Amino acid sequence: MRPLRVLAVDDEPIALDRVGDMIANIDGVELVGSVQSGAEALEHIRSLQPDLLLLDIEMPRLDGFDVVESLSREKSDHAVRTPLICFVTAYPQYASTAYETGALDFLCKPIRLPRLEKAIARARLALEQRESIRRLEELSRQLDELRRVREAQPERAFWVRHMGERIRLDVADVDWVKAEGEYVRLHAGDKSYLLRTSIAAFSSQFGDAGFVRVHRSAAVNSHRLRAVRRTRSGTLIVLTSAAEIPVGRKFRKVVDELLSS
Repeated sequence: MRPLRVLAVDDEPIALDRVGDMIANIDGVELVGSVQSGAEALEHIRSLQPDLLLLDIEMPRLDGFDVVESLSREKSDHAVRTPLICFVTAYPQYASTAYETGALDFLCKPIRLPRLEKAIARARLALEQRESIRRLEELSRQLDELRRVREAQPERAFWVRHMGERIRLDVADVDWVKAEGEYVRLHAGDKSYLLRTSIAAFSSQFGDAGFVRVHRSAAVNSHRLRAVRRTRSGTLIVLTSAAEIPVGRKFRKVVDELLSS
């Protein structure tokens, strides 16, 4: 039995390296290519004829949905064999809609080896059943719905540098944020990370995620609020992490509203 041919598409080199390492540990699977853009993906699909496409949704310029649209337009060309599509993304809220469209599978980052093996098994079964063309047609009809779901979901994670690595930090894991020049420092438990943005922009972007600005240079995750302490020198926000953040004079009303909600 010939190996299952896989093409990985992701604009993050770290993600591609991780997928490559995992595929190397799965018998009967061959990684025929790793590319970082939708345009490269289309070129390699034509030349390499992969069986399975591990396709990142979030990519600049030509994203995962655009790649599928292009494949759908080319499906009448029998020289281009339609690969099975397995979406890869950091946003699990897309999963139910993706399955409804007929996508082969949907992997959430960071991908785990057992979950990837399950997706590979599904791909083998689908190839045996000759379902790839039907699945792509169903997927194409539902692209607009998937786009609406994606656009309705704001960014909820960041790639930050720590100890020489780039790690993915979910906004829900951040306790509070402090302005530091052109950056903000994200405090998550006993660790902290720098992100290039302003405290005003951060508070505005993640207000619906529970972040409330309590000082001209600080915002807190209201879901981590443990207490409000009044002292002679002013008011302090106490978080579940035991961090104490002073409340600015102009922001006392905001804190009062937070306590009354």
